[in-house]
Amino acid sequence: MTKHLKPEEFNSYYATYIDLAVNKDSVASLQQSLQETLSFYKSIPEEKWLFSYAYKKWTIKEIVQHLMDTERVFAYRALCFSRKEKAELPGFDQDDYLAHSKVNSRSIDSLIEEYISIRNATITLYKSFSKEMLLQIGIASNSPLSVRAAGYIIEGHEKHHCNIIKERYL
Repeated sequence: MTKHLKPEEFNSYYATYIDLAVNKDSVASLQQSLQETLSFYKSIPEEKWLFSYAYKKWTIKEIVQHLMDTERVFAYRALCFSRKEKAELPGFDQDDYLAHSKVNSRSIDSLIEEYISIRNATITLYKSFSKEMLLQIGIASNSPLSVRAAGYIIEGHEKHHCNIIKERYL
């Protein structure tokens, strides 16, 4: 997918995530991954949701919370840059966010409900973007980021972590 983007649209750190995106159309990709990820989450046995494969590694609940937090952050960045925001946006500390989330005490159903809501909001946001808006670039975490790259990162980041769950947790 990185071949569809210009190098100045994203930090090379995100190339792995962007390359996991399946469709050049952000909306179609986000819709497809919603269905795939939702089906995957529902297939995870209940007893696995609090499992961690090694000391200081996240539980599946924590991974899902991390994905939702990250999606919200990148969707906000996309919104800002689509509106030609000139201010640089800060990064976020994923470990601090998780430490304060108390996600392991939440129900699986509440996590799935929140995931669906966030993804549907992201899809609706991306449907609102014109072609010009998708090409807008701003600065987040001291690096350039285009609106369209943010969408690919959301999807690819999710796929990356779902692959980790499949390989190391189940």
